[in-house]
Amino acid sequence: MNRVIVALVALSAAVSPAAAPAAAQGAAPQAPPSLSAGVKPTKAEQELLDLSRAKWRWMADKQVDTLAALFHDDAMFVHMGGAWDRTQELDIIRSGQIHYKHAEVFDASAKVIGPTAIVLNRIRLDAVVGGRGVTNPFMVTEVYVRQGDAWKLGSLSFTRLLGQ
Repeated sequence: MNRVIVALVALSAAVSPAAAPAAAQGAAPQAPPSLSAGVKPTKAEQELLDLSRAKWRWMADKQVDTLAALFHDDAMFVHMGGAWDRTQELDIIRSGQIHYKHAEVFDASAKVIGPTAIVLNRIRLDAVVGGRGVTNPFMVTEVYVRQGDAWKLGSLSFTRLLGQ
């Protein structure tokens, strides 16, 4: 009987909240490791990082014509509320259904793979969605394709980061 009690006490201690990881207890999670890990970007990667930062400004300023020139004709956009195409994204920005007020970029990286490039941004986005102010931490994946001398945005996907 004593062995059973000792075993139950040991088991309950092992699964108690005190033994749970800090993140599960509501403690602030550690920041993820740097996306770029101290690697100096190539000229093409730096061009993409600069283009991505400019894109966030254009979205905040609702520069729909500039964004229309950046977005590939077949571009797709994935948000917390759904997915849509280039025309819908531009209409949403133009109408103010989503106003990307400010994206604070904490970390960014770019990787060129042939005529395609992937840009990752860890951001905090301040936006107005349907008339309501919201702030969310996101990892944003941007896929660019090379068309002639220009990069075109082919996909923009927001993944909300938990516990940030």
